[in-house]
Amino acid sequence: MKIIFFGSSGFAVPILEELAKSEEVILAVTQPDREKGRSLKITPTAVKLKAEELGIKAFQPQQVNTKESIEFLKKFNADLFIVASFGQILSKAVLDLPKLYCLNIHASLLPKYRGAAPVSWAIANGEKETGVTIIRMNEKMDEGDIISKATLPLDLQDDAIILLEKISEKGIGLLLDVIRLIRGDEIEFTSQDNSEATYAPKLKKEDGLINWEKSADEIYNRVRAFVPWPGCFTYLNGKMFKIWKAGPAHLSGELGVSPDRWIKDKPGAILEINKNGILVKTGKGLLKIEELQPEGSRRMTAEEFIAGHKNFSCGDSFL
Repeated sequence: MKIIFFGSSGFAVPILEELAKSEEVILAVTQPDREKGRSLKITPTAVKLKAEELGIKAFQPQQVNTKESIEFLKKFNADLFIVASFGQILSKAVLDLPKLYCLNIHASLLPKYRGAAPVSWAIANGEKETGVTIIRMNEKMDEGDIISKATLPLDLQDDAIILLEKISEKGIGLLLDVIRLIRGDEIEFTSQDNSEATYAPKLKKEDGLINWEKSADEIYNRVRAFVPWPGCFTYLNGKMFKIWKAGPAHLSGELGVSPDRWIKDKPGAILEINKNGILVKTGKGLLKIEELQPEGSRRMTAEEFIAGHKNFSCGDSFL
């Protein structure tokens, strides 16, 4: 079958690579090159780089739903459109172009976590499992009929980067199975139950601001959820500190802090500083910061930070 692949982020790259091994991928549609990083260097998407490596032509429309884009896509006479983390919403005119279906590989167990950031919000909300779903797309975001889905456990050590890789790998096998069903005319569709729908909106910078009134477990989940962007951050003496690695601390023997001491302090208070971590009081429990990045500096371990910041002391409070 002739397939046009729509994708932009790293999540889509292994899917495109495996798909190209067994199917005829005739075009990769991806987002335009954009400025990236502190140097604002013009950078192509991960999918464009992989498409070039595979010898697949890349198409980078500013807006895929324009008349010009639709006329261009129509010329390929594709059997399937396959969408994985593309970054633009497809109009009905685009969805109607393939001979068979327009399929989407979505990184959640639909109808839960419809939207742009399902992996991050599943971790942030403390879910114990997640997964991947393949749907036949319609004009509404992530509301198409379900073809297949697979469940994955969400481990406590998983951050958004690790979990996306796991889901992408699971999605590859699921997609190839779906294509075999389509080829054998065995495909079945199941409508989503909209009453069970939840949403995962696009991440904003302010989502990463730590609220120390939350529990240590909740803050830990958000630290894992919001890498690499927006990251979790807090403030001390007017400077921003990005928290890269942290975890709930157990009171018994954890950095030598006694309950008599920490009960009196407010959330955000720095209770103990040690090469093993920086212990901070939260709304419920203690959080041990193991890696952080002061504003204008590099990412470092707690031990490295303490060695270079002698004025950092217990009694200070993160805001």
